[in-house]
Amino acid sequence: METAVHKFKLKKEDTVEVIAGKDKGKRGRILKILRGKDRILVEGINMVKKAQKKRKQQDRGGIVELEAALHSSNIMIVCKKCGPTRIGYKIDGAKKTRVCRKCGEAL
Repeated sequence: METAVHKFKLKKEDTVEVIAGKDKGKRGRILKILRGKDRILVEGINMVKKAQKKRKQQDRGGIVELEAALHSSNIMIVCKKCGPTRIGYKIDGAKKTRVCRKCGEAL
């Protein structure tokens, strides 16, 4: 079975807010976008504990906390003026820019 790869309106380094799940209301920065799985890794959100083996002599093994990926439908981009919003596009000649759907400001 082939998975559909979606075109994301979000980009790395965007500030987003979680709109569903255990971390609802928290904000963070996008670290990585997993396009094939339709998931996004957000800094400091959806933290999970994982047992990690020592790789080198100076490495610390044991239980580490790291971010787990969230589904893209559970996050929204944050506009500086009006908070969580959807993304629209404005085309000026050959230039296409992302804009806030609420206030029209560039994101």
